[in-house]
Amino acid sequence: MGKKEERFEVVFTDGSQMKDSGMRQILVDGETGVNYLVWKSGYAGGITPLLDSEGKVVIKK
Repeated sequence: MGKKEERFEVVFTDGSQMKDSGMRQILVDGETGVNYLVWKSGYAGGITPLLDSEGKVVIKK
């Protein structure tokens, strides 16, 4: 049985969970190509689709 491939790939990381500003990451969904912005700081965090200047979802092709 082969290794299961991860669905999400981290393509960008900035900051640190140890700082007040938290850590920001951009994840790409391997199945849909949709880019997500993830923010984590301490026990808090959030995730949202990344949007372009026209308000459309950014998709990696």
